[in-house]
Amino acid sequence: MPTSSASADIADLITRCSLRDRGAFRTLYNRTSAKLFGVVLRILRDRAEAEEAIQEVYVKIWQRADRFVAGQYSPISWLVAVARNHALDIVRARRPASQELDEAMEIADEGPSPETLVGASEDGQRIEACMAQLEPDRAEAVKGAYLDGYSYEELAERYAVPLNTMRTWLRRSLIKLRECLTA
Repeated sequence: MPTSSASADIADLITRCSLRDRGAFRTLYNRTSAKLFGVVLRILRDRAEAEEAIQEVYVKIWQRADRFVAGQYSPISWLVAVARNHALDIVRARRPASQELDEAMEIADEGPSPETLVGASEDGQRIEACMAQLEPDRAEAVKGAYLDGYSYEELAERYAVPLNTMRTWLRRSLIKLRECLTA
């Protein structure tokens, strides 16, 4: 874990990069590239693709260094966010293109009937009421894991807690939700 002095050094390097200091950029790369490469590789799961992506990440860091506000975010968190968002953009771009609109119009509507929607709406209200009984960060973590598809690792990183703590949060939150919904 970086010390506050190391964090301040990295914040200073980012600030100097915003002033187009190439030496600071080189130093920033040398100090942070291993960590950011790990983040990108974990998301992309392909070393060659991650190596190419990390190059693009540092181009973005160079171009956007002026957007970093010291004190608002930890400098490492800001750098990781740039890397993570770029890697997620690559993953999203891998998804197959949408069908043509004409083809989509020919697909039968297999959606629920109006009666089913009313029942689902009532269930949804009950679920929302039970979710409101959870601590806000726990409720957001549950939504992130089970509605948005974030991994436990991603949520642990987002909430700055150990992986096992995140697992415990989610398990206990699901138990509370089940108890609330069956009451």
